[in-house]
Amino acid sequence: MKAPHLLIAIVISGGLLVGCTSLAQSTNTLSDERIQSMTAGVLGYEPSELTIASRRTEGTNTYVNLQANDGREFTCVVNGGNLLSMGMTNPPSCSRKGEPVRSNPLQL
Repeated sequence: MKAPHLLIAIVISGGLLVGCTSLAQSTNTLSDERIQSMTAGVLGYEPSELTIASRRTEGTNTYVNLQANDGREFTCVVNGGNLLSMGMTNPPSCSRKGEPVRSNPLQL
């Protein structure tokens, strides 16, 4: 008797997770200007000194490749900025391009 209930709970939970991820992606409100402003603060640049080379959103994370006016390239992860996070974001986590992104947003 317990096995069917467990299976149903797993299926429903999986469906909810997929639905939440889809909702987060489709309601992402991060503009390029907001991403530039947030990442510039972490990287020590002015927003006008950064150009977004590419960006993609997966679930609640937005992955951004940036190029600074001095030629340096960075990769950043911005978590939030969607309906599930009520538009709030965590500080971006950034690193130089080709290096792993550290979980502490203040380390470069």
